[in-house]
Amino acid sequence: MPKRAVALLSLALVFSLFLPASAQKKGKTRPLTTKQLMAGLVKPQLVAVQEGLKAGPKTDEDWAALATSAALLNESGYLMMDDHRCPDEIWKTACEELKTGSTTLAAAIEKRDAAAATEHVALVIKSCKTCHAEHKYKKKP
Repeated sequence: MPKRAVALLSLALVFSLFLPASAQKKGKTRPLTTKQLMAGLVKPQLVAVQEGLKAGPKTDEDWAALATSAALLNESGYLMMDDHRCPDEIWKTACEELKTGSTTLAAAIEKRDAAAATEHVALVIKSCKTCHAEHKYKKKP
């Protein structure tokens, strides 16, 4: 490799170390990006909970599906923090809100209290808005 190419690559590497943490889109060692995590896990589980509660869970299977979705939402709060994927305090706060909201959601589902579960979904959505307001919808300079 020519010396100039090596120098340019080295310079690019050094400058990348000084990029803002919010530029990070995936973990340090695993390939899952934040966008993939949201599309493959968070959004489908949140929609499943919302639709399941709206329909009114009636059977053991309905409640079990809701419990699974709530547990997966909770787990996603940990996944976002894992592998240094979480780039800043906004994400950290949002992940903590997600973990708290999904824990209370799971508890309401375990009690088969659809009204309380519906209220706790709002806490999960609040966690999404906390992060999205800064990292998804805010225009970057």
